[in-house]
Formats: sequence, structure tokens, C-alpha cells
Amino acid sequence: MANYGHRLAPGPITAGVGVTQLVDEFFLAYNGGRLREACQLFARQILQPDVVVGVTLSGALTPTGLGVAAIAPLIEAGFIDWMVSTGANLYHDLHRSLGFDLHGTTPFVDDVALREQQLIRIYDILFDADVLYRTDDFVAEVIRGPEFQRRMGTAEFHYLLGKYLRERERLLNVPHRSVLGTAYEAGVPVYTSSPGDSSIGMNVAAQRLKGNALSLDPEQDVNETASIVYDAKAGGGRSAVVIFGGGSPKNFILQTEPQLQEIMGLPEAGHDFYIQFTDARPDTGGLSGATPSEAVTWGKVDPDQLPNTVVCYCDSTVVLPILTAYLLSGAAPRPHRRLYDRREKLMDTLAAAYLARSAEAEAGV
Repeated sequence: MANYGHRLAPGPITAGVGVTQLVDEFFLAYNGGRLREACQLFARQILQPDVVVGVTLSGALTPTGLGVAAIAPLIEAGFIDWMVSTGANLYHDLHRSLGFDLHGTTPFVDDVALREQQLIRIYDILFDADVLYRTDDFVAEVIRGPEFQRRMGTAEFHYLLGKYLRERERLLNVPHRSVLGTAYEAGVPVYTSSPGDSSIGMNVAAQRLKGNALSLDPEQDVNETASIVYDAKAGGGRSAVVIFGGGSPKNFILQTEPQLQEIMGLPEAGHDFYIQFTDARPDTGGLSGATPSEAVTWGKVDPDQLPNTVVCYCDSTVVLPILTAYLLSGAAPRPHRRLYDRREKLMDTLAAAYLARSAEAEAGV
């Protein structure tokens, strides 16, 4: 008898259907089917104790409120161990924690009139330009502090910024938690692959003209992220990447494996799990739409683990609430790995392995 796969025979949806039943029993085909596969893969395999989970954020997710609604709860539950985000997502996540409001509207508006009213639009989200100016004031005030007056990686920078942001949240008694404030408390390192490409980076640059000594170190970030993956794999564990959108954060999290294999010459096979939610097409040749099988050719994904990969072509603002509710409903919380606290040790381990391999190569071993 031919193997046709599983039979598609759903019953009618009834009142009171929960998110787990909805996904498992009614997301049956096309990108609904891929979302079901992603939810099940994340909940049943990726959240095993030996899997280190890295997540990327690109696109304007946090202005919608999904930093508060989805990313922070996932961090608190121990479902995210480290992150790579655009600076814009981290910046716009600050607004609500500083007591400012963003508003839903229609995308069919007069943008010239909005400009005259000093209103900023992100598609169907509106907020006053003063929200930007006052958020900039907060960032500028914080980075003038003495602990920022040196060169550092973006994980350390975001950790320190998250500390001050969390304190501001307490003082204002805001009813929600920011991504950086939650990551600070959970010890989750947060990296930005293009630190100059956001209002946070713009504030750092402007303060440099006033004599501020803060500078951000991308080489530190490249090595730190590689050390996280190396530690996960060398210790007998596995590495998962969950990608919301594409862009620079996607490449930055995936390039950890070529950094280990191609640049450092360390024996590795690639990431073990790969989930991506994207609206980017693969046929244009761009990285955002590149498939897991293409990533295999670069050493980014273990070829033996291709069954553990899912690409769902769907807007992340649709996916994130469903995925978060599914995971929180069906998976037990995990202890926080607190990878931020272990950064120096992880770097020492990676450096020792790289130097040893380099010495072997020079000796012709």
C-alpha cells in the first residue's frame, strides 16, 4: 500500500477550542502545516535539557507589543537561551517600559499630515515623535555612566542597559516587562549584529562626539556567539536556531558554525535544529530567503539533521502569539542557563581549542 502520509480528516471547530488543539488538529497543510510542525518541533524536541536555543528578531516586531507579549514570557520560561536582534527591535521595545504609548491605526492615512502633527508611523502603528526624543534622552543619559566608558561587546552593553531599564520599570510601576529587562534578570545574552543601524547606535555615535568613550566591539560578538555554540556542541549537547524574519540577525546566528569550522578549523557539523518564519522568497538569492538545505552547503546546518528543520512562510506577527501560547501551554519551564554569566569561561574554552588547533596545523599534524 502506498504511503500517503497522515489522513486529513478534521472535525468541525467548536467553541472553546484551545491553542494546542487548534494547532495540532486544524493547522493541517500549506503554511498552517508548517506552523504546526514548527510548534511541535520546538515544544517536543528543541526544549529538551541538552539543547541550547538561540533566537533572532528582525522586522518591526516590538512596536506591535510582541516583545512584552511573547519574547519576554519565552525568556522567563527558559525557552530562549541567547538572542540576536536588530537594534531597532530593542530600541522600540524601550518605549512602553519608559511609560510611553503607541497606538494602532489604519495604514491608509495622510503621511504629510502626520509629519505636520509630528506623528511617526510604522505601517498601522502611530506614536508621537516625542516618544523617540524622550527615549533617546534615556539612552543618552544611561550611556554617559562610568561603567559604559570603555569598549565592550553588544551583549555586555545590552546587559547594562537592561539593568537600568529594569530599574526604571520598577520606579514607574509599569505593568509589563521589556525584552532587555527580562534578559538582564534571566542572564540571557542579547547581541546586535549591526549595532550602528538603529537609534541606539545613533545615540552611541552622537555621544562619541561629546567625548564619551563607549564603543561597541563586533569582533567580540562574533567570538562570543561562536563560543556559545561551541560549548553547547563540545559538551555533548545540541544547538537550535529559531529565526523570526531574516536579515542580518539570521546570518549572524548561523555564521557561528562557519566561524568554528571554516575560520577556526574546529571539527563541527552544524546546528541541529532550524526553524524560520519568513516572508522572503528563496529564488532571489538573498540570505533572508535561503533554505536550511542551502545552509548545509555552508556548514551552518548539520546535513544529518535536515528533518529537524522547518520553514514557515508567514508574518512573524501572526506566528509569535500562536507559538508562544502553544509552548507555554504544553512545555514545562526550563532553568535559565545564564549564558551571560559564563561568557568569559566560554571564551577561554573556545580560545584554547582554537589555539591548539592552530598549533597542530602549523606543525602539520
